[in-house]
Amino acid sequence: MSPATIFLLQLFLGYVAWLLCFGAYIWPRLKSMDRVEAQRAIATLHSFRLFGLVFILPGVIGPNLPSGFATFAAYGDLATGILAMLALLAVRKRALFGPLVLGYSLVGIVDLVVDYYHGIRLGLPELAGQLGATYAIPIIYVPLLMVTHLAALYLLACPQPKVARVVIGDAAA
Repeated sequence: MSPATIFLLQLFLGYVAWLLCFGAYIWPRLKSMDRVEAQRAIATLHSFRLFGLVFILPGVIGPNLPSGFATFAAYGDLATGILAMLALLAVRKRALFGPLVLGYSLVGIVDLVVDYYHGIRLGLPELAGQLGATYAIPIIYVPLLMVTHLAALYLLACPQPKVARVVIGDAAA
């Protein structure tokens, strides 16, 4: 198998694995939580997007990784991470928290989509070995980021369901 085929297969299977995990374990928990707390958990994950700066750290990636990919990916991740941190800092101010969640989610999705575009245009699958230690980012981390961005947007768009209380005699269930 060619390096490009292996990279693309692993990327696809990374999405499959995270969707299975998310659907079985993470999404049911997030849906059962208060929406703000669920958004807070997702924002906490995205606050680590600053890790993407590793793409421009000399010596971590190979010298032949296209700079057109690395630079945008690094700074897009940084911007998303900072917006997620600002959302976490604003969690008690609902008027700021929601727009910041929307902001980091939209910036993060645009970053990932543009990274895919740059990766395809610049032949990243053929050069996947140049990712060096960062190879795990697009294979393991990026699928989780995309899935959780979409979950955050869904949670923003859908109103919090009212909890129905069933009263049996004097006990509430």
